[in-house]
Amino acid sequence: MDLRKRPLWGYLRSWLWIIPAAGIVTAVLVTLAVATAPWAPAGPWQTRLYRLWARTVLAIFGARVRVTGAGRLAPGRSYVIVSNHLSLADTPVMLHAMPVPFRFLAKRELLGVPFIGWYLRRAGHLTVDRRSVRSSIESLNEAARLLREHSLSVLIFPEGGRSRDGSLRPFKEGAAWLAIASGAEAVPVAILGAGHVLPAGDSCILPGDVEVRIGEPVSPAGLTLRDRAAFTRLLEERVRCLLAGADTPPQSTSARS
Repeated sequence: MDLRKRPLWGYLRSWLWIIPAAGIVTAVLVTLAVATAPWAPAGPWQTRLYRLWARTVLAIFGARVRVTGAGRLAPGRSYVIVSNHLSLADTPVMLHAMPVPFRFLAKRELLGVPFIGWYLRRAGHLTVDRRSVRSSIESLNEAARLLREHSLSVLIFPEGGRSRDGSLRPFKEGAAWLAIASGAEAVPVAILGAGHVLPAGDSCILPGDVEVRIGEPVSPAGLTLRDRAAFTRLLEERVRCLLAGADTPPQSTSARS
């Protein structure tokens, strides 16, 4: 379907039912998460809440999610999850699809958004101020420390924003920096179909199939931060291959320049 020609019934369905219903679900579950955060700021309870939110919102959207490669991730390990970014629907898709709990590395501006910002703060998600290079580096180093000391996993959309035409945009270096600084394996992930359900910059939500392809984790062992540009290119190549239906390229690019 041409994403520029969304049907009128889709807009009516979205404005009259999907958006209000998803908004109510979000408000209720985020309020519950924030209210219980003093006693359970993280852990199984919060994980159940955000997975419940994701499943409910995807059901309201009419999005059917299929996951491949989930067995590649081991419980209790730290990972830097690196995914392409097509849609606002990517958030519930990833919360539903990933077999390990994770935290977001989100833009700091989101902390000021009602409900979403409250939840990010209370549930211990990580934020970065992209307007300041110094602040970004400090945020990445703090996130790396948390990964090393608390066995956390973090999700990053390294394109820096949603792709409006579905093509993979060049990756920024934050994910590579975080993986190298923490020693955590980087996990390439490809999301397909979310741009049909909800395109970037549109409010028409249509039912559809979404596929999440989880690639083989990539170790940063032996790399230093001087290698982050080459490691970024490697991760971008792995995600591009997953989008094309292959796990890895025939001859993988070295992570070292």
